[in-house]
Amino acid sequence: MRITAAVSRDGEAAPRLEQVDLSGPRAGELLVRIVAVGICHTDLRVHAGGGVGTPRPVVLGHEGAGIVEAVGEGVTHIRPGDHVVLSGSSCGHCPSCLANFPTYCREVMPRSFGGQRMDGTSALSQGGAKLHGHFFGQSSFATYAIADARGAVPIGKDVPFDVAAPMGCGILTGAGSVFYSFAMRPNHTLVVFGTGPVGLAAVMAAKLVGARRIIAVDPIAGRRALAEELGATDTIDPAAGDVAEAVLALLPEGVDFSLNTTAVPAVFDAAVKVLGMMGTAGFVTAPPGPWTTMLQPLLAGGRSIRGIINGSAVPQIAIPMMLDHWRQGNFPVDRLVRRYPFADIADAFHDCHNGTAIKPVLHMENA
Repeated sequence: MRITAAVSRDGEAAPRLEQVDLSGPRAGELLVRIVAVGICHTDLRVHAGGGVGTPRPVVLGHEGAGIVEAVGEGVTHIRPGDHVVLSGSSCGHCPSCLANFPTYCREVMPRSFGGQRMDGTSALSQGGAKLHGHFFGQSSFATYAIADARGAVPIGKDVPFDVAAPMGCGILTGAGSVFYSFAMRPNHTLVVFGTGPVGLAAVMAAKLVGARRIIAVDPIAGRRALAEELGATDTIDPAAGDVAEAVLALLPEGVDFSLNTTAVPAVFDAAVKVLGMMGTAGFVTAPPGPWTTMLQPLLAGGRSIRGIINGSAVPQIAIPMMLDHWRQGNFPVDRLVRRYPFADIADAFHDCHNGTAIKPVLHMENA
């Protein structure tokens, strides 16, 4: 079928809309009419040639939400007409998948960034030539997508697609870090570095679990104010001085958990320095170059550093839970969203990059 997709090519500031061809779903796949798709900083980095080796030209997008049009052989938990959120792809049979940790599937990197199915094929083509796709098992910067059924989560038809879409990655990562990676409990303390969608989702989740102190660090005053409205007990402007010292002035014993949503090496240092005894520093992206830390404070205090993908969550469990909290008014994801027509993807990329929009979400009407 002929569809419209945003294709990433070398030398372009943003993906551009082009006509491409999409084949039907194979076993274990879905054909989804995309209604809304969030833009994540991972999309920005990969489009710009970030170091994950994704081949070009490629269709990105990994926070898709829409309506199922057809299902491939063996798909029984989802039917045509279902509304779904699309999350990542996983194999289903490696030790991590069998232990219900699909985000740590042993094939997570090629399935996310390889630009094709695991057998080397692609559902996307243009002029008879292969077009790379299957980004995070979906490539949802398009009016239609072939998605891995294992990463699809059915949602209620009462949920707006622009609320649902970001839960496939960014919101899942932030909230899941609190719920699952950290398993935070009442009276725990948390500092979040960076109050984009991941950081703000963590703030909202920490409030839900009853955290005693939630500190949000961000250079943008408007984001610090929003973090306070969403549950932060304290905010810090990193331009005002040493961030670690400012955190420890608020909590001299250190924090139980820190979550670094940035790629700034100095923030990785601060995220470790603020830890209390047996504290954990989580990070969801890597710095652009080598980074080292002193091992003695980690050893002496039983502290740890933890890498986090998609909040260590099972999307089929975590996303419905977050949507229930949203329905109750306790998880206002809609306050983070700014809508853009699909045709304005370049504007959305620009606003995501410079921080004007916290969570840009593209809508496909009339694309």
